[in-house]
Amino acid sequence: MRYENRSPDRLSYLWLQLDQNRFKPHSTSQESLSDPLAGRLSYARLREMRLIESGDFGYQIKAVTDQNGKALPTMITDSMMRVDLPQPLAPGASTSLIIDYQYNILSAKELSNRTAYEILQDGSPNYFISMWYPRLAAYTDYGGWITKAFLYGEPAIDFADFDVSITVPETFTLAATGVLQNPDKVLSRTQRQRLEQAETAQKPLFIITPDEAAENAVRQADSEVIWHYKAENVRDFAFAAAPGFIWDAQGYETADGRMVMAQSLYPAEGEPLWSRYSTPAIIQTFETYGRMAMDYPWPHATSINAPIRSGMEYPMLAANAPRPEKDGTYSRRTKYGLIGVVIHEVGHNWFPMIVNSDERHWLWMDEGLNSFLDELALAEFDPDAPLRSEPRDLAERMTRPNQVPIMTQSDAYINRGITGYAKVSAALTILRETVMGREAFDFAFREYVRRWAFKRPQPADFFRTMEDASGIDLDWFLRGWFYSTDHVDISLDQITLATIDTKNPDVEAEWKRAQKAEAPRSITLQRDEGMERRTDREPHLRDFYNAHDEFTVAPSDRKASEKLIAKLEPWEQELLALGSNLYFLDFSNKGGLVMPILLEITYEDGSTEKRPIPAEIWRSNQSHVTKLIITDQTIQSISIDPNLETADADMTNNHWPRKPVETRLELFKRAPQKNLMQKLEGGADDEAKSNGG
Repeated sequence: MRYENRSPDRLSYLWLQLDQNRFKPHSTSQESLSDPLAGRLSYARLREMRLIESGDFGYQIKAVTDQNGKALPTMITDSMMRVDLPQPLAPGASTSLIIDYQYNILSAKELSNRTAYEILQDGSPNYFISMWYPRLAAYTDYGGWITKAFLYGEPAIDFADFDVSITVPETFTLAATGVLQNPDKVLSRTQRQRLEQAETAQKPLFIITPDEAAENAVRQADSEVIWHYKAENVRDFAFAAAPGFIWDAQGYETADGRMVMAQSLYPAEGEPLWSRYSTPAIIQTFETYGRMAMDYPWPHATSINAPIRSGMEYPMLAANAPRPEKDGTYSRRTKYGLIGVVIHEVGHNWFPMIVNSDERHWLWMDEGLNSFLDELALAEFDPDAPLRSEPRDLAERMTRPNQVPIMTQSDAYINRGITGYAKVSAALTILRETVMGREAFDFAFREYVRRWAFKRPQPADFFRTMEDASGIDLDWFLRGWFYSTDHVDISLDQITLATIDTKNPDVEAEWKRAQKAEAPRSITLQRDEGMERRTDREPHLRDFYNAHDEFTVAPSDRKASEKLIAKLEPWEQELLALGSNLYFLDFSNKGGLVMPILLEITYEDGSTEKRPIPAEIWRSNQSHVTKLIITDQTIQSISIDPNLETADADMTNNHWPRKPVETRLELFKRAPQKNLMQKLEGGADDEAKSNGG
């Protein structure tokens, strides 16, 4: 490998990542795993531990030399290797390394993670090979060399040009990062013709049919062939190889007029699911991500049914695990799991393969942003597809204990799936749909991709771009969603209805008299209703105050009122005559995370009004605020966030008047328990029943 120093610093050594060392005994990755309490352990975990303890995995570095064959000093620290240079590498200069190494490929049956092989039902192998070479670490302007040990989070690496030749039996089909340089040597004339036809096909076209794949899988190879690939300005290189691959493809024209190929390779075990959904899911990714971010820049995107646990991404190549059952049936979860993981892993071509963020530190910058876009793509693919990270889906999860902020180093996440993926996706959905609006958000998001394509952004670069390209202050939102573990819970605590004091004593006296008459009467007064009083028997006891209540208006009161009103400006007098209702709405922020207050008001005549209150209302008091609403109508009810836009965790306090919480009650009865005598006496019968007798 040749390394060019494009930094302004002189480098006296280079750091390389030895990712396979994660599977060495006593690696930091293995030793830092926390296992469950004594009493329960899965078979798979125990087998994995024993396999790693065997010491058969990880790199064997045989030699590291310069281009002249001179040995270079090295030091290996867990999953990192330092190579000391004979002299410091000046800015703009380059040096070459030759590394002689080997490692054993993981078996998917025993220990699969991002790279492995499997033996299929027909006895043929299926390989997915990634993280297969010592990779140069990233040297950054913000932290120098990124040398953090490989625990689980994916690496921070730089762009490179690759020239790779792979020798395999002639029955094998390969797919890889980059462009195949010798198709005439490794593909048949028919396959090349089908690929050309696929460019303009309206649906995926088989390049290798299921029957041809089945024949290749069991055919004995007579020779070996070399598949030669080149890839320019990509972060990494991976490949898949199997004799039994079915291969389908369909061309897609980007907005700038280029033809790119969407293609899928999978064994017979993937059918009938893969030929139906994998390649269409790639094309959906081209469409959605091309619109929201930028056009896909490379000549192909390939989805592989690989022997890994879920999904994994590399430039132009995505590994995806879901398969139907052995009888060809599949569940709803498997169907949408495949579509979703293909979109997600192909989507990683944009984040982090194009926008080259540092996942060792900030997982959310690629997983979170990608999860947001894959939800959009999945919704555009099929309206019945289950979405996983809408704000309503995150509400309860955000109230759970033992959380960490999104802005936490990736390996310190307690729940990666929620913190780094779903919470970020929900936050961006709220920004787009509720806080910024689609037009402002989409423009700013595209601007972020444009600015940072093929560069390495930091979190502040994303935050800054979203603000300055939209012109919207997002400090309050970013502080709450990304730097805290607060949740959303805005409560409508109380509503006070007021009307204007007219300063007219006669009008005010009648209002007070009516208020008193409408007030609830005590139980004593109700029971004493109709009682004969002494003043009834002796009328002479009645006087002036029995004829005039406490609200009686005197002439002096009227004169004082007239004098007060005369001193007012005409517009002030006009306001005294305002007959509108004034509703004072008291809100409390119980979750700690400030958000806009999205009101839906229903009036007595049945009409409704949506009234969003911006989050800035909390700027002086983040715990309690009051909002005045003036209307000529009578409010019948008010709801906060009726469309579940803000991830509010407690909807019971979002309504006035309060609504009942509806649920279903399941009735049950206890099953009788046998005592020991009954179990022993019925043992033979019970055994026969359990065996189908």
